[in-house]
Amino acid sequence: ETKLAKINQFLMQFLKSLVFNIFLYVGLIAIFILAIPTLFLPDKFTLFFGRFSAKYIIFLLKIILNTKVEFHGLDNLKKVEHYFVASAHQSMFETFALQIPLDSPIFILKKELLKIPLFGWYLKKIGSIDIVRETTTKENLDFFDKIKSKIEINKRPLLIFPQGTRVRFNEQPPFKKGVGRIYNSLNLPCIPVALNTGKVWPKNSFMMYPGNIHISFLEPIMPGKDKIDFVKEIEDKIYSEIKRFI
Repeated sequence: ETKLAKINQFLMQFLKSLVFNIFLYVGLIAIFILAIPTLFLPDKFTLFFGRFSAKYIIFLLKIILNTKVEFHGLDNLKKVEHYFVASAHQSMFETFALQIPLDSPIFILKKELLKIPLFGWYLKKIGSIDIVRETTTKENLDFFDKIKSKIEINKRPLLIFPQGTRVRFNEQPPFKKGVGRIYNSLNLPCIPVALNTGKVWPKNSFMMYPGNIHISFLEPIMPGKDKIDFVKEIEDKIYSEIKRFI
């Protein structure tokens, strides 16, 4: 009977995941098509569709999977006027969801993403900053100057994922050293973000799992620290907070 119950539970979760994925991708394709005119309009129209996509996904999570998305520590975003955000990265979900509380951040992303039809065009339109990873190229030499210039012009917070790529919920790889260089270069407070998205929506997985999604904005880390000390501090803070979601 226990084995039968487990099979039934798996089948139910599989069906929910199937329905969720169908509505997710059909809906996103429809939104991307509707947003095509914004490629020829001011950035704010494209940014609106980015936030709309996030709200659509949150709606699907609630209706189909009975998953609530909870943002914690939003008051920490009000403690400093200008800042950048360094977030854990476990799922594609946070790339959408963080656009809501951060009011359309500027992304740093892999250059290859800009080549994806429609999606890549939108990323470029909203001022995303691309980098060729793990290499020293002519394009990467002015990378930090490019970041500083973008956020000064756009007046939007920078969002980075210092793990470098999506990781599983229970993985804790060391953060990339580049986050320390960004911290020194910008001379701005950093707001760390811890989350458990990979517990519900694992990377490269068709299956979705029961539970609620928690996204926590932690206390700002003020500028002026040694970059190595900063990387260690932000890594410790984020991983300590993630343990609370286990």
